[in-house]
Amino acid sequence: MHVPPLPAESDSAACARRAALAILRERDPAAKAARARALWETASAHPSRIDAAVLLADPGDLPGRPARPELVEPSSLKRRGMQSEAGRAVLLHALAHIEFNAINLALDAVWRFPSMPTEFYLDWLKVAAEEAHHFSLLSARLAEFGHAYGDFPAHDGLWEMAQRTCGDVLARMALVPRTLEARGLDASPPIRKRLAQAGDHASAAILDVILRDEIGHVLIGNRWFRFLCDAQDLDPHPTYERLAAQYHAPKLRGPFNFEARRDAGFDEAELRALAGLDDAR
Repeated sequence: MHVPPLPAESDSAACARRAALAILRERDPAAKAARARALWETASAHPSRIDAAVLLADPGDLPGRPARPELVEPSSLKRRGMQSEAGRAVLLHALAHIEFNAINLALDAVWRFPSMPTEFYLDWLKVAAEEAHHFSLLSARLAEFGHAYGDFPAHDGLWEMAQRTCGDVLARMALVPRTLEARGLDASPPIRKRLAQAGDHASAAILDVILRDEIGHVLIGNRWFRFLCDAQDLDPHPTYERLAAQYHAPKLRGPFNFEARRDAGFDEAELRALAGLDDAR
């Protein structure tokens, strides 16, 4: 079915939520990244352009993405060592794919969920802009290896969770930033260490930027998850467990980056529960 385009309204002039949907539909990765960063600058300077009440229809063609990379099952993706440039190129591509999906996830939260406080939309527009920056850093580094985004296959796990939680902002906050993105807090330090051991200090430095910003992104997820729990008089801990089971979230496995998770807003009860999982390995 043909989906008509949104009205020809510039991102800077549009309602920020309507503009976020238009950028989400953008298929060109570099253009999506640039537009996401520009929208954050506009919206942060003019928050009155955020219309929380507007109801936007799903156009049915989300997310906008290029024809490549080929999307495959995660089990079919082969791991390669980091001692070779070829192996590091595959890793950088996988990270770029995560960041591209993260731009989409943040933009999706902005347009999809109405009637939230203005700060909610500003937070997720900031996240989209920072994920766009990460994607640009990784794309530039990938080019130095003679590759571009789309050269290797990838999987669609992040967006699949977005689809599952499209009707429930509480579930989205619980299971995307606090679960899937929080896994990046655990994964980044060992990947960075292996890159440094391979002598690839330029790529390792990008991981430092990503980890620093992702702590803030998960903190935003924690903040809005607890805000929504408070608004519905829900206990966050059993509510998270219920949502993780209902939406088939991936099981948490260690090792965990407890320092980063604490900085990202996980409370001591949650960290003790993770420590129990870590000890049980």
